[in-house]
Amino acid sequence: MKSSLGQAIQFISSLISLSHSIKVFTVKWLLIRKKLEELSSGLMAVENRDSSQNTTVFSGLIPSVLATVNECHNLARSCVDLSYSGKLLMQSDLDAMIAKFDGHLKNLSGMYTAGILSQGFAIVVSRPGLGACKNDMRFYIGDLLTRMKIGDIEMKRQALVNLYQVVDEDERYGKLVVEVGDLVNVLVGFLDSPEMEIQEQASKIVSLLSGFDLYKGVLVGAGIIGPLVRVLENGSELGKGGAARCLQRLTVNSENAWSISAHGGVTALLKICSSGEFRGELIGLACALLKNLVGVEEIKRFIVEEDAISTFIKLARSREEIVQINSIEFLQNIASGDDPVRQMVIREGGIRTLVRVLDPRSSTSSKTREVALRATEKLCFSSQNCVNMLMNYGFIDHLFFFLRNGEVSVQELALKVTVGFCGTSEEAKKAMGDAGFLPELVKLLDAKSYEVREMATEALSSLVSIPKNQKRFVQDDRNIGYLLQLLDQEEGISGNKKLLLSILMSLTSCSSGRRKIASSEYLKNIEKLAEAEVTDAKRLVRKLSANRFRSILSGFWHF
Repeated sequence: MKSSLGQAIQFISSLISLSHSIKVFTVKWLLIRKKLEELSSGLMAVENRDSSQNTTVFSGLIPSVLATVNECHNLARSCVDLSYSGKLLMQSDLDAMIAKFDGHLKNLSGMYTAGILSQGFAIVVSRPGLGACKNDMRFYIGDLLTRMKIGDIEMKRQALVNLYQVVDEDERYGKLVVEVGDLVNVLVGFLDSPEMEIQEQASKIVSLLSGFDLYKGVLVGAGIIGPLVRVLENGSELGKGGAARCLQRLTVNSENAWSISAHGGVTALLKICSSGEFRGELIGLACALLKNLVGVEEIKRFIVEEDAISTFIKLARSREEIVQINSIEFLQNIASGDDPVRQMVIREGGIRTLVRVLDPRSSTSSKTREVALRATEKLCFSSQNCVNMLMNYGFIDHLFFFLRNGEVSVQELALKVTVGFCGTSEEAKKAMGDAGFLPELVKLLDAKSYEVREMATEALSSLVSIPKNQKRFVQDDRNIGYLLQLLDQEEGISGNKKLLLSILMSLTSCSSGRRKIASSEYLKNIEKLAEAEVTDAKRLVRKLSANRFRSILSGFWHF
């Protein structure tokens, strides 16, 4: 039996190679080739198991397989040579071949199920090395598929482990998972397995596949949403994590959100977030998935009615980064463009929570602080009441700290937020002047980044629009001269140069500011721009000249 088994495997391999040369009836030959790959994997597993019991069991199967393979080989040769007598007859013959191979696979599966081959199998097909050809990779995936279909629990589990490894390490295998047999359907079926290990491994693989845009439609088309939601409801924590990550990737831009909701996924996710039974990673993934779903108005309303806002504000105080970030982003998304929900977030303590996250004394990560800064700007800056609450809670001091001491990414974001906060109210401008923002912004006026220079100039222009900050700014004798020097450094008539002129124009409202500008050795920089017909510079020169003339007249009448 051993020699005939090896002969069958060799003949099948030869037939698979020949089938790649066939240019007609391509769909049917693709199906036949997949059957051959599955059958080959199963027979190779049998060959690896040296047992006298197998000799008896398979003595009837192997000759039958050989006969079918030889018959199929003849049909393949006819298709290659285009020597068949008629298309309809050949189609019928190929359908018969498919049915015969299905029968062989069913018989082989039955033998596995009966336990004849259930123990002690080594991995027959070695994993192809780096740079392996597509046929070798396809054959390896086909072997794993066969083991998933006809192996016992341990064999299925090991095949899933091996599949995850190759897809994780080489994205070419992801494409083969979609192409080879009905592997995607098998994986989806495993999500409903009563064996937790099988379910967990399957959820990890589909989560990996969902990271590729090309395969998302295939997964959804295979009916994966319902099984994934059932894993969220009843699976292990590891399985729930894989399911949540997969669903998160399938719901970018709120796609497939309705399907998740229809299967009860929103309720399952809210339970994960509120029960206190799970670790931070799973809660963070659930928050991230819900963040995608609230783009659908009906789902958002359901979450609000379930009184979930308070849950996510509590989660925003978590010490785990993934939980903090995703819960804050969830709150920002659910309140975006919806004033009643925004007010609910505020009533539940959302502003105080965000300010606490931004406290420099906390152990919060830089990434979390960036998320909290963006959320604060989105949720609070459009409401004067919220702005007042921010000032009362110490937000300005925290913002100043990050502008002065933050890491580069946090500092730049703090500068952007500073620009926005300057425009919220006169009181905010006064408070920012009192907190020391003016000299820090001056330091950033010659930053290497044009964007940073522009934002610093814009913020400074806003702050010195009020008299109190004008007087504070000109107290430092160096500031006026520095602004005038910068006018000469900025190339062309840039937006930044216009802002510098705007700052200087504001400072002329202050008598000491006018005097220092007029007496500066760098006044010529304004005059050069005025001679170049720069409108703002001409206005500034006229104002300075008028004030100088008034001073002369004032001196004359007092003489």
